[in-house]
Amino acid sequence: MYIDIFDTTPIEGSVKDVKPIDIVLVSRTDDELLWDDLVYKYHYLGYQKMFGKRVKYLAISQDRPLAALSFNSASLKLKARDQYIGWTAKQRKQHLHRVVNNNRFLIFPWVHVRNLASYLLSHTLRRLPEDWYNIYNTEPLIVETFVELSRYTGTSYLAANWVYVGKTKGYTKDSKGYKYHGNIKGVYLYPLKKDFRKIIGCEKPSQTRTLHKQHGRGKQMLNHAIEWDPDIISEIGLNPKEVEQLATLLYEYHESFQDCYGHIAQKRHGHIYLMGLMSNLERKSLEPIALHFYGEKEVRLLQHFLQKGKWDEELMLLKYQSRLASIVASENGMITVDECDFPKKGKESVGVARQYCGRLGKTENCQAGIFVGYTSEKGYGLLNRQLYMPEKWFSAEYKERRERCGVPENLTFMTRLEIASLLIEQVKTTGLFPARWIGCDSTFGSDHEFLDKISTDYYYFADIRSNTKVWLERPEIGIPPYKGRGRRPVKKQPLEKAVSVSDIANNPSLTWHTVILGEGAKGPIVARVACLRVIECRDNLPGKEVWLYIRKYTDGKIKYALSNAPEDMPLKELNRAAIMRWPIQQSFEVGKSELGMDQYEIRSWRGWHCHMLFVFLAQLFLLEVQHKFKKNSSFDLASS
Repeated sequence: MYIDIFDTTPIEGSVKDVKPIDIVLVSRTDDELLWDDLVYKYHYLGYQKMFGKRVKYLAISQDRPLAALSFNSASLKLKARDQYIGWTAKQRKQHLHRVVNNNRFLIFPWVHVRNLASYLLSHTLRRLPEDWYNIYNTEPLIVETFVELSRYTGTSYLAANWVYVGKTKGYTKDSKGYKYHGNIKGVYLYPLKKDFRKIIGCEKPSQTRTLHKQHGRGKQMLNHAIEWDPDIISEIGLNPKEVEQLATLLYEYHESFQDCYGHIAQKRHGHIYLMGLMSNLERKSLEPIALHFYGEKEVRLLQHFLQKGKWDEELMLLKYQSRLASIVASENGMITVDECDFPKKGKESVGVARQYCGRLGKTENCQAGIFVGYTSEKGYGLLNRQLYMPEKWFSAEYKERRERCGVPENLTFMTRLEIASLLIEQVKTTGLFPARWIGCDSTFGSDHEFLDKISTDYYYFADIRSNTKVWLERPEIGIPPYKGRGRRPVKKQPLEKAVSVSDIANNPSLTWHTVILGEGAKGPIVARVACLRVIECRDNLPGKEVWLYIRKYTDGKIKYALSNAPEDMPLKELNRAAIMRWPIQQSFEVGKSELGMDQYEIRSWRGWHCHMLFVFLAQLFLLEVQHKFKKNSSFDLASS
């Protein structure tokens, strides 16, 4: 075995930390045996000798292996691939040898490098055509791969601009024919030549062909005349000719999610619901949308679609995130986390309880959702959501109510902070949204355990409450002098009292800077900013040295934040981090005022999450429209 000679201590960080990365062709070299041994030991499928055409690569950084990749001949028949290409049986027989299969991709278990997977896929595909041609005298047109959906989400391939085209049927070929094994895999393709169809001699298949055959109303129904919300049109600044294009653009946009639906009726329901959220309806909840676009007979069908329909909302979320990332992802981005509350009457809606409602500023009957978003200089959007379930909802008293609301049986109580940490970790795992910062409000920013957890990978910019205590200098620790009464002190403690951040802001000797934080709808957003190093107060003991960032607005409001950014972080960067916290609130505001985010009338767990997902889709569509027509609006970070 050759692998024992390698150092397997962890390699961590980002791609830039391990550059330069050499992608080495090891096929037909002495190192091919090394590749075989590494894959045999560390890949969950192991390794069996490959016959026929094959190329193998090792990714190396500083003489240490990071990953192994290999490619071989394509599958003979693959319905999802063949439909995407649109070739005839004769054309497939003639050109199949120009399709290459990525049959192994393994990042070794000691490697924990952010965005490495998509980086390696992209850079390997750049050299694959030449290597394949040099060895086999054939220029490949397309690369295919299969992803086990029970194990992986395929985000690395989507981030590297592969196209998800569908799923396998769960069959394998043996000596007796085809045998069903039930292991469904996602099929991803990467065209190496943009004009591959022209080379093959086939045409791009119509995405609406099945729709016209299976449903009489077809595209005409899906392009149902829609009265767009005038506030949305005004926000983006579209002219009449541009508005005329919206129905077609929305239809084409929604078609990109067609693989998420089980059948044509579901796709129609999804499109109708999306149209309803952006329409001029007075109330954008399920029943008014169904009545307006369908009529009374199909209200229950739309209800069933959103709450119990068997369509793949997880895949839809992944495709949504990938599409959003292609627009807004940036190395200096910020992942934001916030809570959004929804006042509700009654007791039957999932997760509803009397709890503090930020929207009303008091304890009231409401639901609370935890959301993560993303902000960069390119734009922003919401990434994921989870409904907070109060602890009493997991009691025996609520058992029947949980069942009626379809609460997952394996769901257990989680605090708001635990949900936020989980959602951030999920975003990190996708590799789609590189970030330098985490931004949060005072609910999360006042919890030291939460901040410690996220600070291992990011700088945080966390709002705090005005009564938060800090020290201006690290205090001396000792036993206080005895004052002559009571018990003599024996426990060491700080010999100086911590002060509140509001007291610091009111100190006349504090140095302030006047800065323009951003451009608002009514002009520049001007604030006076004070920034200084302080010592955290944790359980009345000194903690870490951090930045205290205070901003005072022209209306008199004062906001406070702490950041673990290094001492040499420029004030300009802290100012930038301060404004990157805003867009998640902007997303809530637009969602509620224009897209029916808070107007749902849904009681189930799945229904709540699906409704929010369609709000996400609506916001992304508006962002894409804004980019297409090159409009500046409140959907843009610059005007948040």
